[in-house]
Amino acid sequence: MAYRNKTYICFDGDSDMAHYRLMTAWSENNKIDFDFYNAHDLNTARDSSQEESIKRQLRERFANSKLLVVLIGEKTKYLTKFVKWEMEVALKLDLPIVGVNLNKARAQDDLCPPAIKNQLAIYVPFGISIVKYAMDNWPASHARHRAANETGPYRYSQAVYDQLGL
Repeated sequence: MAYRNKTYICFDGDSDMAHYRLMTAWSENNKIDFDFYNAHDLNTARDSSQEESIKRQLRERFANSKLLVVLIGEKTKYLTKFVKWEMEVALKLDLPIVGVNLNKARAQDDLCPPAIKNQLAIYVPFGISIVKYAMDNWPASHARHRAANETGPYRYSQAVYDQLGL
Protein backbone atom coordinates (compact mmCIF):
# COMPACT_ATOMS: atom_id res chain seq x y z
CA MET A 1 0.00 0.00 0.00
CA ALA A 2 1.19 3.50 -0.84
CA TYR A 3 2.16 5.99 1.83
CA ARG A 4 -0.75 8.42 2.08
CA ASN A 5 0.73 11.87 2.62
CA LYS A 6 -0.64 13.77 -0.35
CA THR A 7 -3.45 16.28 -0.67
CA TYR A 8 -5.67 15.74 -3.68
CA ILE A 9 -7.16 18.98 -4.99
CA CYS A 10 -10.33 18.69 -7.04
CA PHE A 11 -11.41 21.73 -9.08
CA ASP A 12 -12.91 23.03 -12.29
CA GLY A 13 -9.84 23.18 -14.53
CA ASP A 14 -11.54 25.55 -16.95
CA SER A 15 -12.81 28.15 -14.48
CA ASP A 16 -10.87 27.76 -11.23
CA MET A 17 -7.29 27.05 -12.33
CA ALA A 18 -6.11 30.41 -10.95
CA HIS A 19 -7.19 29.44 -7.42
CA TYR A 20 -5.45 26.07 -7.70
CA ARG A 21 -2.28 27.77 -8.96
CA LEU A 22 -2.46 30.27 -6.11
CA MET A 23 -2.58 27.43 -3.58
CA THR A 24 0.48 25.83 -5.15
CA ALA A 25 2.23 29.22 -5.10
CA TRP A 26 1.47 29.60 -1.38
CA SER A 27 3.05 26.20 -0.82
CA GLU A 28 6.15 27.05 -2.84
CA ASN A 29 6.70 30.41 -1.12
CA ASN A 30 9.13 30.03 1.80
CA LYS A 31 7.72 33.17 3.43
CA ILE A 32 4.21 31.69 3.72
CA ASP A 33 3.36 28.99 6.25
CA PHE A 34 1.31 26.83 3.90
CA ASP A 35 2.75 23.48 2.96
CA PHE A 36 1.22 20.38 1.45
CA TYR A 37 2.29 17.47 -0.70
CA ASN A 38 0.30 17.84 -3.88
CA ALA A 39 -1.08 14.59 -5.30
CA HIS A 40 -1.11 16.23 -8.74
CA ASP A 41 2.70 16.20 -8.70
CA LEU A 42 2.72 12.39 -8.86
CA ASN A 43 1.96 11.97 -12.53
CA THR A 44 0.25 13.41 -15.57
CA ALA A 45 -2.12 11.54 -17.81
CA ARG A 46 -0.03 10.47 -20.77
CA ASP A 47 -2.98 10.00 -23.10
CA SER A 48 -5.28 12.83 -22.10
CA SER A 49 -7.71 12.01 -24.89
CA GLN A 50 -8.84 8.76 -23.23
CA GLU A 51 -11.09 9.00 -20.19
CA GLU A 52 -9.91 5.66 -18.77
CA SER A 53 -6.26 6.70 -19.14
CA ILE A 54 -6.95 9.87 -17.17
CA LYS A 55 -8.88 8.00 -14.47
CA ARG A 56 -6.08 5.44 -14.12
CA GLN A 57 -3.62 8.27 -13.39
CA LEU A 58 -6.09 9.92 -11.00
CA ARG A 59 -6.57 6.61 -9.12
CA GLU A 60 -2.80 6.48 -8.60
CA ARG A 61 -2.94 9.96 -7.10
CA PHE A 62 -5.80 8.90 -4.82
CA ALA A 63 -3.82 5.87 -3.66
CA ASN A 64 -1.29 8.30 -2.17
CA SER A 65 -3.78 10.84 -0.79
CA LYS A 66 -4.86 11.49 2.78
CA LEU A 67 -7.21 14.41 2.12
CA LEU A 68 -9.44 15.81 -0.61
CA VAL A 69 -9.71 19.57 -1.05
CA VAL A 70 -12.58 20.61 -3.33
CA LEU A 71 -12.33 24.12 -4.74
CA ILE A 72 -15.99 25.10 -5.11
CA GLY A 73 -16.59 27.72 -7.75
CA GLU A 74 -19.60 28.91 -9.71
CA LYS A 75 -19.67 25.88 -12.05
CA THR A 76 -18.25 23.07 -9.90
CA LYS A 77 -21.62 21.54 -9.04
CA TYR A 78 -22.42 21.12 -12.74
CA LEU A 79 -19.30 19.10 -13.57
CA THR A 80 -20.18 15.44 -13.90
CA LYS A 81 -17.33 13.83 -15.82
CA PHE A 82 -14.17 14.05 -13.70
CA VAL A 83 -14.89 16.35 -10.75
CA LYS A 84 -17.95 14.36 -9.65
CA TRP A 85 -16.03 11.11 -10.17
CA GLU A 86 -13.13 12.43 -8.05
CA MET A 87 -15.49 13.30 -5.19
CA GLU A 88 -17.15 9.88 -5.42
CA VAL A 89 -13.77 8.12 -5.30
CA ALA A 90 -12.75 10.16 -2.25
CA LEU A 91 -16.00 9.20 -0.52
CA LYS A 92 -15.44 5.51 -1.29
CA LEU A 93 -11.93 5.80 0.16
CA ASP A 94 -13.34 7.67 3.19
CA LEU A 95 -10.94 10.56 2.69
CA PRO A 96 -11.59 13.66 4.78
CA ILE A 97 -13.07 16.38 2.55
CA VAL A 98 -12.45 20.11 2.83
CA GLY A 99 -14.83 22.17 0.69
CA VAL A 100 -13.20 25.51 -0.13
CA ASN A 101 -15.75 28.09 -1.18
CA LEU A 102 -14.25 30.42 -3.75
CA ASN A 103 -17.10 32.86 -3.08
CA LYS A 104 -15.77 33.20 0.51
CA ALA A 105 -18.79 31.54 2.18
CA ARG A 106 -17.91 30.09 5.60
CA ALA A 107 -20.37 27.21 5.32
CA GLN A 108 -21.87 24.92 2.72
CA ASP A 109 -24.02 26.93 0.33
CA ASP A 110 -26.05 26.40 -2.85
CA LEU A 111 -22.87 26.05 -4.96
CA CYS A 112 -21.94 22.80 -3.18
CA PRO A 113 -21.69 19.87 -5.60
CA PRO A 114 -24.47 17.29 -5.04
CA ALA A 115 -21.92 14.46 -4.68
CA ILE A 116 -20.75 15.85 -1.31
CA LYS A 117 -23.78 17.89 -0.21
CA ASN A 118 -24.95 15.45 2.49
CA GLN A 119 -21.56 13.94 3.23
CA LEU A 120 -19.17 14.44 6.12
CA ALA A 121 -17.11 17.49 5.10
CA ILE A 122 -15.95 20.84 6.44
CA TYR A 123 -16.57 24.05 4.46
CA VAL A 124 -14.33 27.11 4.58
CA PRO A 125 -13.76 30.22 2.48
CA PHE A 126 -10.75 30.49 0.17
CA GLY A 127 -7.84 32.01 2.09
CA ILE A 128 -4.42 30.93 3.35
CA SER A 129 -5.06 30.79 7.10
CA ILE A 130 -8.41 29.02 7.14
CA VAL A 131 -7.56 26.56 4.36
CA LYS A 132 -4.32 25.65 6.15
CA TYR A 133 -6.23 25.28 9.43
CA ALA A 134 -8.77 22.97 7.80
CA MET A 135 -6.11 20.89 6.06
CA ASP A 136 -4.21 20.52 9.35
CA ASN A 137 -7.18 19.88 11.64
CA TRP A 138 -10.09 18.39 9.71
CA PRO A 139 -8.61 14.89 9.22
CA ALA A 140 -8.59 14.24 12.99
CA SER A 141 -12.07 15.77 13.39
CA HIS A 142 -13.30 13.71 10.44
CA ALA A 143 -12.07 10.54 12.14
CA ARG A 144 -13.90 11.44 15.38
CA HIS A 145 -17.14 12.29 13.55
CA ARG A 146 -16.87 9.11 11.47
CA ALA A 147 -16.33 7.00 14.62
CA ALA A 148 -19.51 8.53 16.07
CA ASN A 149 -21.40 7.75 12.81
CA GLU A 150 -21.99 11.46 12.21
CA THR A 151 -22.44 12.90 8.76
CA GLY A 152 -23.40 16.10 7.01
CA PRO A 153 -21.74 19.44 6.45
CA TYR A 154 -19.63 21.11 9.12
CA ARG A 155 -18.30 24.62 9.53
CA TYR A 156 -15.88 26.25 11.92
CA SER A 157 -17.16 28.50 14.68
CA GLN A 158 -16.51 32.22 14.80
CA ALA A 159 -13.99 31.49 17.58
CA VAL A 160 -11.76 29.64 15.06
CA TYR A 161 -11.89 32.61 12.68
CA ASP A 162 -11.14 34.97 15.56
CA GLN A 163 -8.18 32.80 16.61
CA LEU A 164 -6.84 33.06 13.06
CA GLY A 165 -7.41 36.83 12.94
CA LEU A 166 -10.10 36.53 10.27
